[in-house]
Amino acid sequence: MAIAPAIVIVPLGVLFFISGLVVNLIQAVCYVTIRPISKNTYRRINREVAELLWLELVWLIDWWAGVKIELYTDSETFKLMGKEHALVISNHRSDIDWLVGWVLAQRSGCLGSTLAVMKKSSKLLPHRSRLGALQGFVTAVSHMRSFVPAIYDVTVAIPKTSPAPTMLRLFKGQSSVIHVHLKRHLMKDLPETDDADKLLDKHIAEGSFGEQLQDTGRPVKSLLVVTSWAILLLLGLLKVFQWFSLFSSWKGISFLAIALAIVTILMQILIQFSQSERSTPAKVAPSKAKSRGESSTTRVDKQQ
Repeated sequence: MAIAPAIVIVPLGVLFFISGLVVNLIQAVCYVTIRPISKNTYRRINREVAELLWLELVWLIDWWAGVKIELYTDSETFKLMGKEHALVISNHRSDIDWLVGWVLAQRSGCLGSTLAVMKKSSKLLPHRSRLGALQGFVTAVSHMRSFVPAIYDVTVAIPKTSPAPTMLRLFKGQSSVIHVHLKRHLMKDLPETDDADKLLDKHIAEGSFGEQLQDTGRPVKSLLVVTSWAILLLLGLLKVFQWFSLFSSWKGISFLAIALAIVTILMQILIQFSQSERSTPAKVAPSKAKSRGESSTTRVDKQQ
C-alpha cells in the first residue's frame, strides 16, 4: 500500500473497526438483556444499531468518493422499493457491486434489516448442502416463496466514460459512475429466460439502459452518522491517551504502532479480496461469460 493512500485508509479503517466493536457490544448486550423479554423489540433495536455501522459504507460512496449511482426502473417498482420483502439478485461487474446494494437498501429505508449472501459466504446459510450461485438461488426461492412476494433482478453496468470503481479508488476519494437497472418480478411469475445479456448489450451500444431514470438523491444521514462517530472516536481516543499515557513510554508507542499496523493489514486484505478479478468465474457458456461478466452475486435482502 502506498504511503499517500495509507494516510487516508488507516484513519477510515480505525473508525470502521472501532465503531464496529461498539456496535457489536451493543448488539451483544441487547441480545442478553432484551431478546429474552421481547424478540420484536430486540429486532427493532438491532436494525437501528446495525444501520449506524452500515451507513459508514454508504458515506464512503456518497460523500467521500462521490460515486454517482444512476437507477433505471419503472415508477411502480421504484415506489415499492423498501415496502415489501424481496429477494434481490445481481450480476457482478465491479469490485463494489455489494456496496451498490447497500446504497439502494439505504435509499429504500431498509438498510438495517438487509441480509446479503455472496459466493463463499452462501455456505453460512442454515442448509446442509454448500450452496453455489444457482443452487443458492433455487434454495433461497424455495424457502422464501411463502413470505417473499417479489424478486428484484438487478443489472449493474459501468459506462465507457467512467473508470471502474474499486475499493482502493473509494478510499482515495476518486469518483465513478455506476448504472443500475432494476426489474421486479412476482415470485409466482418467475421468468423462464434471463434478459441481462440483452440489457448489457443495449448499455454497451447506447451507454444507458434506456428505461426511466429515477432520482435516488444523496441523503445526509450517512454524513451525520459518520461525523458523529468520528467526534466520539476522537474524544474517546484522547481520553484513553490521557488515562494510560500511551505517548509517555516506548511500550505505549509500540502498542499504538502495532495496532495501526494491524488495521493497515486488515484494510489491505479487504481491498485485495474485494477485487473482482480475484473472484472465481462461474462455469457458463462462453457467450454468456463475455457479456455477463463475472459470476452472479445473490443478495438476500430482508426488508421490513
